Amino acid sequence: MKRQGVPLSDFSADAWLAPWRPIYEERRQRAQLAVETCGGSLADFAQGHRHFGLHRKADGSWIYRDWAPHATSLHLVGDFSHWQQDDLYAAQATGDGCWELILPAAAMQHGQHYRVLFSWQGGSGERLPAWGRRMVQDPHTLQFTAQVWDETPYRWQHPTPQLNAPPLIYEAHVGMSSEEEKVATWSEFRQHMLPRIAGAGYNTVQLMAVQEHPYYGSFGYHVGSFFAPSSRFGTANELKELIDTAHGMGLQVIMDLVHSHAVKNVLEGISCYDGTPYQFFHDGPRGNHEIWDSRCFDYAKPEVRHFLLSNIRYWLEEFQFDGFRFDGVTSMLYHDRGFGAGFGSYDDYFHGRTDEDAITYLTLATQLIDECKPGALAIAEDVSGLPGLCAPRAQGGCGFHYRLAMGMPDMWFKCAEDIREEDWHMGWIWGELTGRRGDERTISYLESHDQAMVGGKSFFFTLADERAVALHKLARLATFGTASHGYLNFMGNEFGHPEWIDFPREGNGWSYQHARRLWSLRDRADLRFQALGDFDGAMLALARSADWMNHAGDLLAEHNADKILVWLRGDLLFACNFHGHQSLVDWSVRVPAGEWELVLDSDASEFDGHGRVAPQQRIHVQADAHGWGEMRMYLPSSPKLFQLHGLLNCASPMGRETKRRCTENMQTVHRPRYRPISGQ
Repeated sequence: MKRQGVPLSDFSADAWLAPWRPIYEERRQRAQLAVETCGGSLADFAQGHRHFGLHRKADGSWIYRDWAPHATSLHLVGDFSHWQQDDLYAAQATGDGCWELILPAAAMQHGQHYRVLFSWQGGSGERLPAWGRRMVQDPHTLQFTAQVWDETPYRWQHPTPQLNAPPLIYEAHVGMSSEEEKVATWSEFRQHMLPRIAGAGYNTVQLMAVQEHPYYGSFGYHVGSFFAPSSRFGTANELKELIDTAHGMGLQVIMDLVHSHAVKNVLEGISCYDGTPYQFFHDGPRGNHEIWDSRCFDYAKPEVRHFLLSNIRYWLEEFQFDGFRFDGVTSMLYHDRGFGAGFGSYDDYFHGRTDEDAITYLTLATQLIDECKPGALAIAEDVSGLPGLCAPRAQGGCGFHYRLAMGMPDMWFKCAEDIREEDWHMGWIWGELTGRRGDERTISYLESHDQAMVGGKSFFFTLADERAVALHKLARLATFGTASHGYLNFMGNEFGHPEWIDFPREGNGWSYQHARRLWSLRDRADLRFQALGDFDGAMLALARSADWMNHAGDLLAEHNADKILVWLRGDLLFACNFHGHQSLVDWSVRVPAGEWELVLDSDASEFDGHGRVAPQQRIHVQADAHGWGEMRMYLPSSPKLFQLHGLLNCASPMGRETKRRCTENMQTVHRPRYRPISGQ
């Protein structure tokens, strides 16, 4: 994948980090030593999934291997042994805490259920195999068992598409993707959702809840079985067919990867796997995430790194995923899980607060991704803004390709929930939309799944008693129009899905009413939702028709009283009127001279607007001695909808001299910036 976007500055040139340079050098050396400890090749090291777990050998026999250093015996129990301990299914210790069992072909069959029975000093217990690739839940007892799985290998039809554009990410949960009150499947998502996503203009699908999790309502974040795709949605081959079909449609597919913690469940996870609480996790209080009620990995252990790095390679190779969104990175980075003091200065990122073992692991993870699948994405979900998270590993950084701009949804929802619309401050909004480190790439977004779950509301629903339709378009375009490297949207929010997310649980009578998406709202021509979805598609089309995301945003006008923001990106001029009722006639701004054409107008009737602005109008701007001129625009607003007048497209790219003049104007005129359509 060609990573496009505004050119990055050099992380090592950040003078404010000078006092902590030795720490970054120590991190670089620590990561290098960890690679050497692995044998010098991370790709070779990360092959535990090929060794451990249950496998069919070439001669038809079975082999099972596991790591359980505290265990004194290991048996497989299941349908094949009538769930009794049988010496035929007893594994032998092979040293270093490892166990091995070889069985004849007839000893077990495809589809049979089983667990691992461990004995240890003072006790015993059944477990799901840590490296198991298929777990299923009994619909009556609700208990999970592993399943012997020997499907015909999937035959891939399509190569991974190469994207020559920034990632436009459609975050999706397969189970809740149907309008029916049920758990949808991989196959249904492939048939019904992929065409929607591709047709809407997105180029990347981010799948949530892929790894098996015992509680459906956890949204997939309390993982129990790291190598098993959730059987709620179907089989492994059906997931592969989904990814393969997406590739054939030009879509890349990434997955939400949860390596920040694990479910506490003993019978459905790897907590106390061999009878000890510290096999995979920290011992004592450090091993428990009190807020998330989960277990915290000990990233210093080579065996834990082996387990997690093998998990990365497994998903990349076995399922052809095109990268990962690493969940909960902030929790990994800090001993206080990021819930301690704020991050108001660089001091807050050091002084022993960071978990250096976790930083080393994340550095190894991004290196492995780059080695195994060059061009695959590594996106960090970090709210703290740790300097160096996206910096090159050679400079002591973690090497992530992108960071989620998590401050953006916080800003928008603060506007929607806590600030009167007339008090929205344009300078603050602009600062939140564009304030990012120059040395890292970010994924901009207005809302993800986070904002609509656990008692929250979608942005549209939050605005339901306000100018919801108008502000929905305004906020999305402002977020998209300031994005430099990528953009994300959660399933259904593109058309203003009105409901919150609530998975079936005891408190709602185990209802699926809010664990679904109402696509009929989007498809009905008599509802405004269709106009919102159409506007989203028209907005994304801009990313395919111009290279404006490769240019920094030049603010041309910021007028707080009139609630105006105007900025220039490449060949596009964005002009936004955030005012609740005031329309502006002949509003003036200095722009590069040329012929400007209106290419997107939120007030257009097809987007549920008033149609007050002539479509495809052209504005001729006469040049002064410096190649600039005055543009006068009509910027309407109404209680019904937001006026994003924007995207005046410039036919020819702005030259170096024009760019210099734009910068000079911004320095002398404290306002946002714009851009022309055809140069003169």
